[in-house]
Amino acid sequence: MRCCFDTSEYTGHPDTEPCPQTLDVPSIIRGLDALYAQSRENEAQDYLERWLREAQTVGDWRAELSLTSELLGQYRRSMDGEKGLAAVERALALIRAHRLGRTVSGATVLLNAATTLGCFGEHEDALPVFRHVSRVYAEQLDPLDYRFAGLFNNMAQSHAALGEFSEAEALFLSAARIMEGLKGGGCEIAVTMCSLAELYNEADPEDGRIADCIERAWECLDDPGLKRDGYYAFMASKCVPVFDQLGFFLYAKDLEEGIRTIHEGT
Repeated sequence: MRCCFDTSEYTGHPDTEPCPQTLDVPSIIRGLDALYAQSRENEAQDYLERWLREAQTVGDWRAELSLTSELLGQYRRSMDGEKGLAAVERALALIRAHRLGRTVSGATVLLNAATTLGCFGEHEDALPVFRHVSRVYAEQLDPLDYRFAGLFNNMAQSHAALGEFSEAEALFLSAARIMEGLKGGGCEIAVTMCSLAELYNEADPEDGRIADCIERAWECLDDPGLKRDGYYAFMASKCVPVFDQLGFFLYAKDLEEGIRTIHEGT
C-alpha cells in the first residue's frame, strides 16, 4: 500500500456544515466501552461495523469518521489487515474531503490511521502521517498533553521496524516521560517499557537496560491502584510475550493468571 500522504490535500477551511441526520456517537462509544470492559471484544467489531453502516445510510459523515477511527483500533486488535488498511483509506478520504487535516480532532484520526499502517507493516507510509500529526499537535497542544505519548510510542514503533534505533529510543523515552506525569498511566508506561526493552535487546541482548525496563514494566502492572478490568487485561496481554521472550517467565505467568481471572470474572 502507498498512501502517498500530501499535507496540502488535508488542509484548508474545515467543513462546518451540519449533516442532515446525525447519530448519537457518544452513546455508541459508551456501548463499545461496555463491551471492552466486559471482555466481549469478539462482539465489538460487528457492533462498530453495524453503526458505521447506519452512519453511511443517514449521511452523517462525522459519525462515519468517528466510527471508522474506532474501527481502526478494533482491526488492530483483531489483526484484520485487509479491513484495517481499507479503513485507513476511508479515514484519509474523509479528512481530505472535509479539510480536517490541521484540526486536533482530524490529526488524532490521522494518528490512528498511521498507527494502523504501522501495525500492518506499512511503516514507510506511516511516518509522513506521524510527522504531520506531530506538527499539528505542536502547534495546538501543550507539550505534556497525553496525546503526544500515543504519537511518540506509535511513531517509535515504525522507526524501530525500519532499523532506526536512535529515533525510536528517543521517542519511547519521551512518551514515558509524558505518561509518568499522568494519573493512572501505569499500563501505558508498562507497554512503553516493554517496547524499549525489545529495542535494547535487538541491538544488544546483554544490555543491562533491558532488565531495568522489564522491572519498571512489572512495577507498573503490579500496582494495586490499577483497576483490573478489560483494558488492563488488554494492555497486560501486550507485555506477556515480551516478558516471555526476554526470560522473565514468572512475571509472564503471574500476568497470564491475572488476565485469565479478569476474563473469567466478566
